This record gives sequence, C-alpha cells and structure tokens, in this order.
Amino acid sequence: MKVIGFNGSARKKGNTASSLNIVFAELEKAGIETEMVNVGKEKVKGCIACMSCQKNQDEACAINDDPVNDWIQKIKGADGILLGSPVYFSGVAGTMKSFLDRAFFVATVNGGLFRHKVGAAVAAVRRSGGLPTVDTLNHYINYSEMIMPSSNYWNVVHGLAPGEMEQDQEGKQIMEILGQNMAWIMKIMEHGKEQIPAPAPFDKIMTNFIR
Repeated sequence: MKVIGFNGSARKKGNTASSLNIVFAELEKAGIETEMVNVGKEKVKGCIACMSCQKNQDEACAINDDPVNDWIQKIKGADGILLGSPVYFSGVAGTMKSFLDRAFFVATVNGGLFRHKVGAAVAAVRRSGGLPTVDTLNHYINYSEMIMPSSNYWNVVHGLAPGEMEQDQEGKQIMEILGQNMAWIMKIMEHGKEQIPAPAPFDKIMTNFIR
C-alpha cells in the first residue's frame, strides 16, 4: 500500500512538510510506503472551465504544461493521500488550490478516480485560520467519496519559521494519531475487500435551479 502526500507550501522543509512527515512516520511503521510531492513552488494554473476533461474522458486536464496530470495519476495509483497546506489569509495556498480544483474535477468527471481511497488533510498556521483551511481541504476529500480518518483534535499544527511546529507538542500528537488511524483504516479496507464488496458507483444526478 502507498500514500502520496502533497505539500502545498513553497517551503519544502517548512512546518507543513514537517507535519506530513510525522504522519508518514506512523504509516511507515505500519509498512505503508509514502511519497512526498512538493506543490508550492510549481507553476500551476487554475482551472479555465473548458470542460475538456469531461468531454475527452482521458483522465487528464487540457492544461498540459504543468505537473497536474502526473499528480492525478499518482493519486489514482495510490491507496491514500494526504493534503497539506500552509494558511494564507485563513485559506489554502493558491498553488495548492489550483492543483486541487483541477485534479479533483478531472477525477470526478472521469468516473470517480479517487473514490474509496483513504484521504486526510492537515494545515500549518502561525496563529489563526487553520480550521477554515482544513475544512476547505476536506471538501475535496468528502466530495470524492473518499474515506477520511480522524485524530483526537483538528489536524492543525502551529509555527511560523521552519521547525517551530516541533514545539507544538499537541500538534505533533495529533499528526501521530492521524497517521496511526489512517494506517488502521487502510489495512481494514485492504483485508475487507474480498469479504465485503464496495458499493457500486452511481451516475451523478445534476439538479439546477435556474430556469
């Protein structure tokens, strides 16, 4: 089994990456492979609403000069994903959000590529805004019919300069528990697939209220 973690921070070794690495450590103890993808410094464009991904059904975004299509396939091939972002104005960092908007829309309109994978989100913040950021990240996971593990508090660590989150003992414990719970759920799902088949997917019903 494998988990891909997406670091939405421009800092490859900042507090967001550190929080993801704590979760990774628990997953690795359980024998689960991990991989970090650094999103923050990539030049990722936002969705242009062309709907080509829905028309073409090729599991790809029409914008093909950045790494998003490669990342979509990484998620498709993984058993679980972690979404991590720093907090910018009480929200997700812009590059991270552009990636998520495109990747998860492609996945949704191409048959639910991320359906029933295990996914969780974490945020690193100086002071305030962590909860809205985690909530936004969770929207992608929930909308995609993914399975979400939890911890014993909100998945937020505190710190400004790289490494400061190491002083947040509660935050570190939150990440450790999240990693253990994620590994447990992944193993339950892996061992239960043969005994209990997953529900069949539904064709999406779209209801518009403007006439």
